[in-house]
Amino acid sequence: MQHLTNKVNLLFEASWEVCNKIGGIYTVLSTKANVLEQSLSDSLVFIGPDVWSAEKPCPVFVEDPKLLGNASSRLQLPMGITVRTGRWSVPGNPIALLVKFDGVYPHLNPVFGEMWNRYHVDSLHGYGDYNEGCAFGIASAVVIDALVKLMKAGNKNVVAHFDEWTSAMGLLYLQTIAPRIATVFTTHATSIGRSICGNGKPLYDYFTAYNGDQMAAELNMQSKHSLEKAAAHAADCFTTVSEVTARECEQLLEIRPQVVTPNGFEPGFVPGRALYAKERQAARARILGIAAALTGRTYTEDAFILATSGRNEYRNKGLDLFIDSCVRAREEMPLGSRGIIALILVPAWVKAPSQTLLDNMKTPDPDNGVTPDFMTHRLNNEDQDAVTQHIISTGHNGSDLPLTIIYVPCYLDGHDGVLDIEYYKLLPGIDLTVFPSYYEPWGYTPLESIAFGVPTVSTDKAGFGQWILGNTPDTFAADGAHVVTRTDSNYTQARDEIAADILRLSSLSSATLKKYRAAAASTAALADWVHFIKYYDRAFGVALQRRSERLKN
Repeated sequence: MQHLTNKVNLLFEASWEVCNKIGGIYTVLSTKANVLEQSLSDSLVFIGPDVWSAEKPCPVFVEDPKLLGNASSRLQLPMGITVRTGRWSVPGNPIALLVKFDGVYPHLNPVFGEMWNRYHVDSLHGYGDYNEGCAFGIASAVVIDALVKLMKAGNKNVVAHFDEWTSAMGLLYLQTIAPRIATVFTTHATSIGRSICGNGKPLYDYFTAYNGDQMAAELNMQSKHSLEKAAAHAADCFTTVSEVTARECEQLLEIRPQVVTPNGFEPGFVPGRALYAKERQAARARILGIAAALTGRTYTEDAFILATSGRNEYRNKGLDLFIDSCVRAREEMPLGSRGIIALILVPAWVKAPSQTLLDNMKTPDPDNGVTPDFMTHRLNNEDQDAVTQHIISTGHNGSDLPLTIIYVPCYLDGHDGVLDIEYYKLLPGIDLTVFPSYYEPWGYTPLESIAFGVPTVSTDKAGFGQWILGNTPDTFAADGAHVVTRTDSNYTQARDEIAADILRLSSLSSATLKKYRAAAASTAALADWVHFIKYYDRAFGVALQRRSERLKN
């Protein structure tokens, strides 16, 4: 076990995704917690937004008002800020503090004025969730300052770590009210880089010609970009998750991160061998049953199941390329091939579970005159949903097609009304995952995949893909992973390469696939947080040292 060597007496980490599962940052924090907890015990405090209610309580927060010296009742906080203390139900069970920040909204304008004067943060153009993130960040800073005073830790080595632009205002505000606290800022993806890609602009061919400030003005991203840039420059230590994103920060934020902190994984999330086999069998049975009810065709027990998952970013996550690769593989499948089921596990604007599918699932006979469909849930905006329209354009799921594309546009939290199975319990039933990202600062989904023993395809535009290329042979046989090159001009080549991977693995014997699964799990062990926590240790040391230099000056 690697422990922190830099003397941190008290560590706070504030993020919108503490006890609040939105995307990959939740996985970063919830899996990292166990290793940090073993070094810091209850000197580790996660801070998240209290966006919950009595009708909809947080499912992973166990309240305990006695923690942190009865802080929830003893803290005297301004701006109507309140807190709840408890523990986060993830490995390590770290202390978590949920902050109610609604009272901050009336105070935003004076703070925005101060941040313009101090750091040139342009909040004038803020819209959407900008004010929400800023209010949460400010409240988090106020709570950190108050807790340090309550715990009489003002002269100790205290580090406050803020993730993403959604908490960046907290870092800047904390430095104004509590300059003795060392600060760390992590961007998991620059807001302007994501926006460039999301707007269909070629990021890579013209990368060195992009100016972040200019692009922010063009894409109406001035507020988020200027806030993120200011936090990156002001933090005692600025970090990001991969070399891919470090170069992006250098170009678009005009600062090189002091430390690159790659994302690890907590093996405690993976079930033991006996339970894994049981969950794999149950997941496959569920997938095959739904596929039969949805398409009206019969699948053999050895049907090959592949999947992609993650956030619904059509181009950035390569959902377009996934669909086209599946279509290409379908066109190339030899006669007599075993059936392939391709799952798109990406949440969208769900209206309700497909009633037709639910009715079909009650009738076990697949030859009941089912009209083939490809969606497990109906959407509010099917005529605008890019994934839906792309699948329709391919001819989707005739009952005679050997490869079936199924779109599962919901969060797999176990309560979606159709699959009713959590993502981590579904993952063991899959034979191959494909994440053909165009823009992916790290890429937790392929790391999760190999951690669960599922071979994966990634790209060289993902931090994970770069890590594979730098540390393994990059073959399914050796490490359970394959990295495909993506540029702004090789879409067809990448499509054909991924289709070939699908066809090759779907034709392998179960014994060979079992070896590939073992290789994937062995590779994932190299990315255990036990090995990767050293990068955060380095970041904390940089932050404490630069804090000391900042105070001297």
